[in-house]
Amino acid sequence: MLNPEEKDYNTRRPRLIIPEYGRNIQRMVDYALTIEDREERNKVAQAIINVMGQLNPHLRDVPDFKHKLWDHLFIISDFKLDVDSPYPKPKREDIYTKPERLPYPQKRIKFKHYGKLVEELIKKAIELEDDEERKTLIFSIANLMKKDYLTWNKESVDDEKIFKDLEILSGGKLKIKNAEDVQLEETRAILARNKKSASSNNNRKHYKNKNKNKNRNRKN
Repeated sequence: MLNPEEKDYNTRRPRLIIPEYGRNIQRMVDYALTIEDREERNKVAQAIINVMGQLNPHLRDVPDFKHKLWDHLFIISDFKLDVDSPYPKPKREDIYTKPERLPYPQKRIKFKHYGKLVEELIKKAIELEDDEERKTLIFSIANLMKKDYLTWNKESVDDEKIFKDLEILSGGKLKIKNAEDVQLEETRAILARNKKSASSNNNRKHYKNKNKNKNRNRKN
């Protein structure tokens, strides 16, 4: 048996620059860097590109598929590989430069659980001139508000509460007339759907992480 000091632990191996391609591609690129003859180095680089494309067929749906592979090849080589690429060689500063910070919206949302989309829809409803279109949109907004409310507040909510919040958000310009005649989607149905959606998302994350760990172990 090997002593612990002699075992080839992943933590002792050189760091993979793009782990998705695995350690074999990294070794191939490292080998290409040692080739002195430029013509031979170009042939090896093209062979590596072909293997990278076979390992990642999902990239074929990405625009400029080949360009993306060549960029990845240079990145894996830490921008040290000198070969004749059909595309401009990427620059380190272009790849690793942090994007400019986006300004954070300063406008305060009155009810955060409804979000900005509801406020934008309310503005649209206020601007509508056609009474029937406005009524239809108001009803849709109220249903959306109820769904949003129950997503963040997992408890029952009366339709009257939703109608009141709608009136507040619209500055009194949108009101549900004859509220007793307007019935939103049942709370029980919304909560059941939210629970099913949450369960489905958790299962999806579980299998995604499981497959990700399998792929990582296979590549290492």
